[in-house]
Amino acid sequence: MAGTGADPLVRAEHFIWLTARVLEQRRFAHRFLDGDPDPVETALTAYRNEDGGYAHALEPDLRGPVSQPLHTAHALGVLDSIGRCEGLRVERICRYLSDVSTKEGALPALLPLQRGYPAAPFVPLVDDPPAELLATGPIVGLLHRNEVWHAWLFRATDFCWSAVDALEQSHPYEIEAAIAFLDGVPDRTRAERAADRLGRLVRGQRLAVLDPARRAEYPVAPGYAPGEHHFPHDYARTPGSLARRWFTDGELERSLDHLAAEQQEDGGWPVNWRQWAPGTALEGRPLVTLRALETLRSYGRPLG
Repeated sequence: MAGTGADPLVRAEHFIWLTARVLEQRRFAHRFLDGDPDPVETALTAYRNEDGGYAHALEPDLRGPVSQPLHTAHALGVLDSIGRCEGLRVERICRYLSDVSTKEGALPALLPLQRGYPAAPFVPLVDDPPAELLATGPIVGLLHRNEVWHAWLFRATDFCWSAVDALEQSHPYEIEAAIAFLDGVPDRTRAERAADRLGRLVRGQRLAVLDPARRAEYPVAPGYAPGEHHFPHDYARTPGSLARRWFTDGELERSLDHLAAEQQEDGGWPVNWRQWAPGTALEGRPLVTLRALETLRSYGRPLG
């Protein structure tokens, strides 16, 4: 059994085998144990619906059998992580995204089909949901980064540009969605200009905790859980992200130190968003743990 003195990766592996869903176990084995990608894709297929979207609590805060854009974004992230964001599987996803888009050609965060099934209370459920950068930006950026071309992308990309250009007041998750879009979109000159402006917004509105030792002094966005702060590494998940330019070397190093220190005694990382049902935290922690390991590894931090 991995103890508290073991290497971070050894401790995390014990946590994953102890608590994670099959999908996260397969993802961990692929990314950190040289496992084959086929079992990852097989596990992901269990969450796919006939309409080409994904459901069944793939995104733990949305329960039930109905496809949702947030589930489908999660599925694309998994396919991207195993180098399989291509071919018929992605064509079906893009067809689904086109079918559920708003009149702007972009995605709402939550379709009203969710009514009757459990969902986190902080995800608003309305009859005519608007298109949101939060749902659309990460998908569009990921598809562009993988050189996927589909008719749906044209209007969705235009929507994201308009939404990013209009940002004056924002919150951390929306900024994360914006940078995910900007990191993948083909027009790199425009993306760099937009990212520079967003970086000034993040610092001006104190949306990133630049000194973890003083995080209590930083505001938490309205509707977020107490202590649901965001740090430089939450925006700049890799050194190649445009968000890396927003922070000094010292600020990023302190952020990564804080991330490494957040590993719990059981080997996993904690979730800091609002908990509303027993199963969501259990399913969310392995996801957060995988993300923490990926971030630390991308910056060359030793994992063991």
